[in-house]
Amino acid sequence: MKIEEIPLDSPRLEDFTHLPWRLYRHDPCWTPPLKGELLGSRLLGLNGLLRRSHPYHRHADVIHFLAWKNGEPAGRISAAINKRYNEHHSCRIGFFGFFEVIHDYEVASALLDRACVWVKDRGMTVLRGPGEYSNAIHERQGILINGFEHPPTVELTHNPPFYSQFLERYGFGKAKDYHAYMLDLKTPTPHRLNHLAKQVKQHREIETRPINLKHLHYEVSMIVAIYNEAWSGNWGFLPITHEEAASLANFLRLIVDPGMARFAFVRGRPVGMLVACPDPYYALRPRWQWYGDSDFVRVARLLWKRRRIPLVRLMLFGVHPAFRKSGIDACLFSEVKDYAMQRGYQKCEASLLLEDNHLILGPSEFMGARNYKTWRIYDLKLE
Repeated sequence: MKIEEIPLDSPRLEDFTHLPWRLYRHDPCWTPPLKGELLGSRLLGLNGLLRRSHPYHRHADVIHFLAWKNGEPAGRISAAINKRYNEHHSCRIGFFGFFEVIHDYEVASALLDRACVWVKDRGMTVLRGPGEYSNAIHERQGILINGFEHPPTVELTHNPPFYSQFLERYGFGKAKDYHAYMLDLKTPTPHRLNHLAKQVKQHREIETRPINLKHLHYEVSMIVAIYNEAWSGNWGFLPITHEEAASLANFLRLIVDPGMARFAFVRGRPVGMLVACPDPYYALRPRWQWYGDSDFVRVARLLWKRRRIPLVRLMLFGVHPAFRKSGIDACLFSEVKDYAMQRGYQKCEASLLLEDNHLILGPSEFMGARNYKTWRIYDLKLE
């Protein structure tokens, strides 16, 4: 076995990004991001995350490791120091990500050794992961520990059960869990919720409206402003940057159904939002057919199916702290659910929900949703 070190922009990143396609060949649930999201694509207008030109690298140092065993790629890992995250939280955390490995603890241990040494040599006291590069709330992250039989929705991860066993054997301990709740949209909305939503709109200066795609960049600026206020107290929070907002706008333009994304205003001030979207992964899941699974084929399939996707993912649902427990969340949910039922959507996944975010977990259960998946973030103290 040997471990190869790969810097940004190296041609060897092709092997690094292709490895999961080998490992998950027979897993019907696995769904990867577009290859262009990692390596870039001029055709799709994507600035790949693994390219030095990506905005992420203005505030981070990263490295990649690829393990080879018996002449075949056997595992991969990245190590990263997100300077913006550490400054925001006044900590010295190094991150590991892009973690994939064959069912061989020796390979996993060797990869984790390299990540530990790399971040420790740069003054970090904790190794956290997995993520992509790091573990801010809005990043793709986590080890799936429950719900392996269900495919992931957009931006979420999937892995075999032994990944968590390998990390715990190595010495990692739980840092935080995230949950996903599934709601059957055909289930009637609780009468109490509808009644509350009507009362709130009658007796308070609250207005709601759907997202306006004609002014998408302005709308996304409101999403970012609400997010940066409403999520600021959450574990793993990091403010969204202008570059990340631009990426969000491009994503929403491709897939969003305007009626599934709504804002709430109090005396004209945006104070709450609910953003759900038809799940692109429903169409992007690999087909493993002779015509291949190139980005072009997968995107063409998405564009063909995007108005016939039965599953939506509730990605953002938050209210400014000063206006919580005022019924705004009930208004937004009731309106979006009514719209979803009219349009024929069947199920809604709410994720990623922090295990201790009782302001959203309790209402999710009240609305009839069930916890069906859990992801875990791990920490390892570096001696």
